Amino acid sequence: MEQNVNKMPLIGDLAPSFKAVTTQGVINFPKDYKGKWVILFSHPADFTPVCTTEFMTFASMMDEFKALNTELIGLSVDSLHAHIAWLRTIKEKIHWKNLKDVEVTFPLIEDIKMEVANKFGMIQPNQSNTQAVRAVFIIDPEAKIRCILYYPLSTGRNFDEIKRIVIALQKADEGYATPADWRPGDDVIVPPPGSCGAAKERMESTDDDIYCLDWFMCFKKESK
Repeated sequence: MEQNVNKMPLIGDLAPSFKAVTTQGVINFPKDYKGKWVILFSHPADFTPVCTTEFMTFASMMDEFKALNTELIGLSVDSLHAHIAWLRTIKEKIHWKNLKDVEVTFPLIEDIKMEVANKFGMIQPNQSNTQAVRAVFIIDPEAKIRCILYYPLSTGRNFDEIKRIVIALQKADEGYATPADWRPGDDVIVPPPGSCGAAKERMESTDDDIYCLDWFMCFKKESK
């Protein structure tokens, strides 16, 4: 007998829609986020140390993400009351590195029944049947999944990398690719030409912003 299991969404898929209670009220995704990039991320549990450092970091970077037209949505399978108590504790008691009095104002989803977590493949039985793994879904303004990251329960995420990916994806929407170890401000890759004539024309281009290492490998200079 077949089990009714949600298919894990993949890059290029439309993100599953959902309506959920959060610490910032009810949200209706993707309707409430039309025209916005979204980072939807899950954590294993409230009142745990790795998750606390992650939420403090995300909250401290919230303005940086807003400047990229990007909204944050957190999720765990804890209750709304647990979420509120934990976020209050973070603000009132936790001083980590240079972060203190950190207030988390992005929504944190209550998902006791694991409905949203299961839609996004955040519950992975070989890790835990009762906790979500550290998943990150970067979703574009058309509600399409553009990047998926999964971390094990024990490993905190790299938030500079998450921000770098958002910027790189926005560069992709401008028609450019990004090379290995690319950082915002580094030169970007111009897509390879589609014909011999276009390749010859590019190699002979006098555009000061474009330079080629070979016919298939051309870069555009970026302003730092």
